[in-house]
Amino acid sequence: MWLLDKMLKALIREGRLVVTDHDGKVYEYGPGGGDILMVRLTDKGAALHIAKDPRMGAGEAYTDGRLVVEAPHDIRDFVLYIMGQANRGGGIGKPKGALRKTFDTLAYKWEQNKRDRASKNVVHHYGLTREFYELFLDEDRQYSMAYYRDPANSLERAQIDKKALIAAKLRLGATNPDGSPMRLLDIGCGWGGLGLYYNRHFGCEVLGVSLAPDQVKFANERAEAAGVADKVKFQLIDYRDVKGPFDRISSVGMFEHVGARHYDEYFAKTSELLAPDGIMLTHTIGRKGAPGGDDPWSRKYIFPGHHLPAMSEMVAAMERTRWEVSDVEVMRYHYAHTLEEWYRRVKLHRDEIVDLYDERFYRMWQFYLVGAEQSFRGAGMVNFQIQSVKRRDAVPITRDYIIHEAARLSALDEAPEWHLDPKFRPESREAAE
Repeated sequence: MWLLDKMLKALIREGRLVVTDHDGKVYEYGPGGGDILMVRLTDKGAALHIAKDPRMGAGEAYTDGRLVVEAPHDIRDFVLYIMGQANRGGGIGKPKGALRKTFDTLAYKWEQNKRDRASKNVVHHYGLTREFYELFLDEDRQYSMAYYRDPANSLERAQIDKKALIAAKLRLGATNPDGSPMRLLDIGCGWGGLGLYYNRHFGCEVLGVSLAPDQVKFANERAEAAGVADKVKFQLIDYRDVKGPFDRISSVGMFEHVGARHYDEYFAKTSELLAPDGIMLTHTIGRKGAPGGDDPWSRKYIFPGHHLPAMSEMVAAMERTRWEVSDVEVMRYHYAHTLEEWYRRVKLHRDEIVDLYDERFYRMWQFYLVGAEQSFRGAGMVNFQIQSVKRRDAVPITRDYIIHEAARLSALDEAPEWHLDPKFRPESREAAE
């Protein structure tokens, strides 16, 4: 416990943290004031496991039940508290040495994302059951940042506004010279909601592609149920094998999985697929600063093979592949609000998640969501939306059209209620009566 004790003494400068070690010995940190946050370590090796590599060790200790947060608080309270102090005080533990920084840089730059590994990495995360994702995503199953025009909005409202903003940036209201419907490629199509949105509002012919078999199956089921399977199709195919051309390309929440080594390949292929007067919109998580390595716990347990790009990495690759960047928007807190709501819904459906998997999986997912949330609240993560073109006259010379069209589209759809909200459960209605 001596090493963890030393770290916490240096770190905790606000509030009060009480740690009970496996032997019952109690350690207290901070000046006090406000709530007292209490945690318990359940075995002899837990403290050292956390202290020797806090970013990996804390997540593993919580996932394995070796770190327990005592009620009325939970792991979200603990992570936001610890990381809030770390972000203000310069981090946890010693700064990385030159050798470690070099190793981390090489690790993410040379991470392989070849076809066989790309498919395996995608299935590791997105191959979880559709029933599981239904328990916490919005009604349209959007598994990327929602756009909170007002932080008080529901997740369903914010996801509609996200789709409206993306469609506005793609200028889907424009028409082809021959009057034919726009042909649109959606790379990393998820469960099909965005592709169906494009068709519903603009009559686009959509091809969505993904490497997650059940996502593709479910998306095609949705298109069939909506009666648009002849216009909106989803295929289990690598984007590198798609044939064009397309009038528009959207990539939402997929670029994180490309891998830094493959950025030139990615932008060269999408340029090949896009018509000369087309528009592409890339929506991705990114880092606010310079290129760097990624969270090791997330890479091991949640998103193997992923890399969160710096703006410089993306734009440099686009320059090398002769794209012209026509609009950039950096979104800071939207994903924090999204992840907070996903976390709330996961907690509401704890029993169902444990039944589908087990307690360990439930704790792992909790840690993933709150770890990501704190990164958007006070650390280095943001979202980028980069609009790119091959011809500069493909978009107007001001961006006013984006604001007006996004507002128009947003007003067309009424946000549904979340059908798994406890207030809709029979037992909740009976209790209310």
